[in-house]
Amino acid sequence: MYNAFFDYLKKFSSEPLSDGEKALIRRTFTPFKLRKRQFLLQAGDQCKYFAFIVKGAMRMYSVDDGGIEHVVRLGVEEWWMGDRESFVELTPSRYHIDAWEHCELLYVTREGTIELQNKIPAFCEMKMRLDERNMMANNRRLTSTISSSADKRYTDFVECYPELSQRFPQHIIASYLGINKDTLSRVKRLHNLK
Repeated sequence: MYNAFFDYLKKFSSEPLSDGEKALIRRTFTPFKLRKRQFLLQAGDQCKYFAFIVKGAMRMYSVDDGGIEHVVRLGVEEWWMGDRESFVELTPSRYHIDAWEHCELLYVTREGTIELQNKIPAFCEMKMRLDERNMMANNRRLTSTISSSADKRYTDFVECYPELSQRFPQHIIASYLGINKDTLSRVKRLHNLK
């Protein structure tokens, strides 16, 4: 599992990881497996770990008072999953995070993240670039949600995240896009006619 993470970190630095850095990563990350539908986090609990997805697919969602799920994040291999607000602020989470497929993960604690940032330049560079990308993606998604049609939201989603559209069922994608599954069915039919 660690080799997948080492390969991932190479994308963020021209310098190879030293043996000491690899050893620190092995000490800091904990391998873990989740079965499909098993929780990484449940609403009300504090997010104590961030998970790097080595294999599998996950979703992060809230449940409203009517019992309706609202998907806020999806993740697959080489993506991270956790509730950043709860993780950083040490507060109870508003979200559930579960495995949509069987998952192989590498867990890291807040303390471990800080240690890796301080001691491994490639990890620090990765975190900085991911934070930048995350902010841009969140801004695009917010703008799309408040100003784009269902058709445009779906088109943008498929163009940006083709792997997600193949891995998650229609009702999960509809929730992520903020539309109902009947609207998504209609949009997909129109796309297939083009």
